[in-house]
Amino acid sequence: MSADIYDPVRVSVPTLVGLNRSAASIRLGRGRILSRQSGDYQSPFRGRGMEFDESRLYQPGDDIRNIDWRVTARTGKTHTKLFREERERPVFVWLDLRRAMHFATRGRYKSVLAAELSALVAWSALQNGDRVGGVIFSDKEHHELKPQRGKTAVLRLINRIANDVSWTHDAPPASSNESLEHALQRLRRVARPGSLIFLISDFRSLDAQAQVPLTRLCQHNEVVMLFVYDQLEQALPPPGRYKMSDGNQEFQVDSSDNHLVRQYRQQFQARLDRLQQLSRLNRIILVPCRTDAEPLSVLLDGLKSAGRFSAFKASIP
Repeated sequence: MSADIYDPVRVSVPTLVGLNRSAASIRLGRGRILSRQSGDYQSPFRGRGMEFDESRLYQPGDDIRNIDWRVTARTGKTHTKLFREERERPVFVWLDLRRAMHFATRGRYKSVLAAELSALVAWSALQNGDRVGGVIFSDKEHHELKPQRGKTAVLRLINRIANDVSWTHDAPPASSNESLEHALQRLRRVARPGSLIFLISDFRSLDAQAQVPLTRLCQHNEVVMLFVYDQLEQALPPPGRYKMSDGNQEFQVDSSDNHLVRQYRQQFQARLDRLQQLSRLNRIILVPCRTDAEPLSVLLDGLKSAGRFSAFKASIP
């Protein structure tokens, strides 16, 4: 990305379009042959979705998990469901652009990193022949983009991200009508089973209520959580007195207070531990993304390090 168009506090359409070449390093496609029981290939993710085709009489060797119990009960003879693989898998980007995301002490704003990660995912999905959709929300806006094929779908997503009202100086104040729970519920309405979903956020206020729609999403979809955070959120700076501002008010932090420093670090660790536990329980891939890291490297390294991604192909040009 050239320095004359790059801005660490907001994004532009040219910047996100320019990530097209970098996205060629990412492979969301099929991996090694595994078994013919549930299809010929296993994708690095769970692969494209399966659509119901028809039912036929049960034959020896059929998977009992695919028995069509309704037809079996109606006819009195055991029937098996047959499925056909979808040609194109829906890939969703769920992007959080709320006020807390427009912050960083180094690198780029969390919102900028999140937007760049979104573009990389979208471009790689296009190169893999998948359909691209998204849910983009900020404090006052919410946009749902149904999955579509082709470059037009990616450009539609990029334009929606770059032109969100949250980037402007006259953006809404801190009060928000959009919670993670509501945004996840809306995602459930547009994400059909078999989708590959990337959740990109700092996951503030991911409470018990918000975890309900998330858990339901995970039952029928492959979910990746890209956890975006700044180093200052992880630990306070070296001992000293620091003036900080949220844009409206100024306050002072004394990082020479060992108790405060320890408590601050523990709060972040507790938040990360909750995300990790949630990920383990729901088979979510969790990728921490710090604002001073390059988005392509974060995405490649994070996905490659996940144990279930042994077939994930990645190479940095």
